Amino acid sequence: MICQCLLALVAVMSLVSCGGGQSGEKPKAGIVKEEFGELKGQPVELYTFTNNNGLVMKVATYGGTITELHVPDRNGQMGDIALGFDRLDGYVSPEYEKSNPNFGALIGRYGNRIAQGKFTLDGVAYTLATNNGKNHLHGGNIGFNRVVWDARPVGSNALELTYTSSDMEEGYPGNLQVTVVYTLTDANELVIDYRAVTDKATPCNLTNHSYFNLSAGKQPTIADHELVILADRYTEVDAGLIPVGNLPDVAGTPMDFTEPHRIGERIDADFEQLRIGGGYDHNWVLRHSDGSLALAATVYEPQSGRFMEVLTTEPGVQFYAGNFLDGTLTGKNNTKYVRRAGLCLETQHFPDSPNQPTFPSTILQPGQIYRTQTVYKFSVKQ
Repeated sequence: MICQCLLALVAVMSLVSCGGGQSGEKPKAGIVKEEFGELKGQPVELYTFTNNNGLVMKVATYGGTITELHVPDRNGQMGDIALGFDRLDGYVSPEYEKSNPNFGALIGRYGNRIAQGKFTLDGVAYTLATNNGKNHLHGGNIGFNRVVWDARPVGSNALELTYTSSDMEEGYPGNLQVTVVYTLTDANELVIDYRAVTDKATPCNLTNHSYFNLSAGKQPTIADHELVILADRYTEVDAGLIPVGNLPDVAGTPMDFTEPHRIGERIDADFEQLRIGGGYDHNWVLRHSDGSLALAATVYEPQSGRFMEVLTTEPGVQFYAGNFLDGTLTGKNNTKYVRRAGLCLETQHFPDSPNQPTFPSTILQPGQIYRTQTVYKFSVKQ
């Protein structure tokens, strides 16, 4: 095992030294590391993955952020389908911090919302940071999206990221040790494996917050993307987007994506849940519930032919249609990220589960191992 790790490290160092190949050559498969900037005296690294089919993904250690993801269209032309920035400055600018869209970032300890930033566990009341003084969202003021993760390549196609969240960080009990592995396979899959252990009982609900536009920026919004979500119910929310405990049936409503629908087809319908969220920003209750890896959703972009499948072991997926983007952020290729410029499919447990006893539990106990997996698989339709 030690010899194998040394060989893998040598292979990665060789790729770093050669910069992934001479100019004009097809990039070599593997992982290349470079500097991405510095944050409060701490260096931030950028890792570039290339698989044997020429797919390219870039991951920054700041927030474990997927900054780029290049996949082919039906004509074999590569395009970057992930919203984000070329430089670290974009992710720490005042404009970005104010809007806080979490482009491509790892989210924790708790993805999504916790009502009023409060929960009780084992008879002890805990208070978390709140966003705009209302509810706790995506881990608090300095969630996992705003820390620099330790990173090490694993073989030629995977990157292991680790971070230890200390006891009472952002108000959460327990020292939580988190490991996330990104793998770019030759089956054109982005595989994300999450693992965590704790020394005190604590909520744990990890996810990734990538925004996708499968047109690779040729279409300013995702209105014409066709979406399927394999879910018959969703978590109804109140005016603060906090679940009220009900799981309404999607049938006969704009929340029904059991068959393909254009995202823009019904997003502005006169439907209370859509008025509340300014469009889609809800958790769907997936059909499979046994913890096995299963298909949760698909997205198709007709003009490019790009097709994305989302598989997960999680019981829910938050579909967010980028309703709060407003054009104030300018990303890669001088692209203004207007309202609904990208969509998120955040695999997860349900929002506010620590306060909802009927929802699947998100409490991780000492001695338990938190393990989930999500796969984004890319292909084309002719």
